[in-house]
Amino acid sequence: MKEVNVLIVDDEIEILNLLRKYLEREGYNVDAASDGEEGLLFFSRKKYDLIILDVMMPKIDGIEVCKRLRSQTNAPIVMLTAKGDEIDKVLGLRIGADDYITKPFSLNEFVARISAHLRRYFLLSGGISATNNSIISFNNLRINLKSYVVHRSDEKIQLTAKEFELLKFFASNPNQVFTKAQIFKNVWDDTYIEDDNTVMVYVRRLRKKIEENPDKPTFIQTVWGIGYKFVGE
Repeated sequence: MKEVNVLIVDDEIEILNLLRKYLEREGYNVDAASDGEEGLLFFSRKKYDLIILDVMMPKIDGIEVCKRLRSQTNAPIVMLTAKGDEIDKVLGLRIGADDYITKPFSLNEFVARISAHLRRYFLLSGGISATNNSIISFNNLRINLKSYVVHRSDEKIQLTAKEFELLKFFASNPNQVFTKAQIFKNVWDDTYIEDDNTVMVYVRRLRKKIEENPDKPTFIQTVWGIGYKFVGE
């Protein structure tokens, strides 16, 4: 069985120890850091399959840590935010966080969401085989819905779990126009945050990876005044 490494970074020691205890019960190998600086030090020494970050921390806050980590790993990043801190959620999603959990939260829900992110991540890493009917092809783009692997021509494209979910949503609904609110609801499974540019940021990021020319996209096209559509011809 593969060893699963999880890093938790939170300056509230009681919460830190409680989360560590519950995740270790699930069989995960858990490291715990009490501030952002220590969290980055842990990350520099070890490969992690998932990172959990509190937003408000001394020395280096969770938003800055998330930003630095996302440039170095495709592993899921889950943010812990205080109730009502909507701006933190927006910033976290824009810079690459895959999810956020609002304090206080149910420990059972917490473990379930972490486990779900890990399952998707291992699929994204190509951990299982797939049949032909699980593959969607558009021109030189090939999307394997079972193994979470994407190829453009013969090149394997590295996507984060959330980037893949966005591409999967588009490719499963070709030539349909969706508003940002509809996309956010389906991909993030959450209430849309008004004036949030999260969808736009992720679309831009995805275009850079799958389009031959991101400035003139052929797959993910903007429908001005409405949203986006995926063109599959």
